[in-house]
This record gives sequence, structure tokens and C-alpha cells, in this order.
Amino acid sequence: MTIFDITTTPSPSPSPLVTAASSTPDPWAVAITTLLSGAVIAALISVLGNYFFAVRKTREETRERLRALFAEAYATYAAYREYPYVIRRRNAEIPAEERTRISELVRATQERLNYYLAATAAESDVVGAAYATLIAKTRELAGAAMKDAWQTSPITEDREMVIPRSVINLGALDSDARDYQASVREFLRRGRFGKRAD
Repeated sequence: MTIFDITTTPSPSPSPLVTAASSTPDPWAVAITTLLSGAVIAALISVLGNYFFAVRKTREETRERLRALFAEAYATYAAYREYPYVIRRRNAEIPAEERTRISELVRATQERLNYYLAATAAESDVVGAAYATLIAKTRELAGAAMKDAWQTSPITEDREMVIPRSVINLGALDSDARDYQASVREFLRRGRFGKRAD
């Protein structure tokens, strides 16, 4: 017998039933995979939704905080600007008490101005610079008007309560005040908060 006389016995073909059974996916496995996929997707959607909601809420809260800060800074400027009028309208009957009262008011306002100078600069270079310009000019002009008011006799007649611009004129501050307000509006409109936003 030679090598050519060896016959190969063919492997039996798999049964059609076995083939069909092995190729059919397990319905339980399909159901579990589907449920898990849906749960994962739902979880991702929930996480992303919560994230964007938190970011939006934080941004809105930051905007409101900054709006309040910049408004308070402007109100402090406006209060300081009023002191030349306050001094001229002081009570002439109690000069010592009035000197103490008004001096304390001016001192407290100066402290608040210094605070807002630092606070506005910490939030925005542009807004901080505009506020610093406004306050520097206010201290110059209103300070000179306050000095003149202290050297003038206090008002004693009702008709003198309306002080004309020929006596106190702080109109030169208006353009700087508008510049500050414009810088605040632009900063809040852009919505990119922090020093990097400048």
C-alpha cells in the first residue's frame, strides 16, 4: 500500500439544527444589552443636562453678583459727589456736631470707595480702570468743592437750599460716569466673567 492508497474520511457536516441554534442570539442577552444601553444613554443625558444647568445657573448668579457690585460702586461714587451740598446745608446751630457727623460720613464713604476700587479691578481690568478714572476725578473736583463748602457759611434760608451750578459745578464728572456705566454694560453683555475675559 502506498501513500496514495490512504483515503481521508470527511468530517461530518454539522447538523442544520445545530447551526441554526448556534447562530440565533440569546433573547435574554439581547434584552439585557438593550436595557443596559438605554440606561447608559439616559444616565449620560441626565449627567450632561445637570452639568449644563449648573453652568448656566452659576453664570446667572455670577452676573447678578457683579451687577450688584458695580451698582453699589456707582452708588458710592454718587454719595461722595453729594458731600459739597451736604456741607453747605449743615446745621448752623450745632457746628461742632455737624463737623463730626459729616467728617465721619466722608470717612466711611472714602473707605467704601477704596473697597470698590479694589473690587472692580479684581473682576475686570476694563471696568476697574474706568472706575478708577471716575473716582480720581471725583476726588479732585468734589474734594475741592467740599473744601470751599467748609470755608463758606452754612445755609440758613430755605431759598438757599437750591444751590446753583455757579456755586457747585460737578458736570465735568458726567462723561467719566457714562464711560464707567458703558464699560459695565459691555462686560455684562459679553458674559465672559473673570480677568481673562478682558
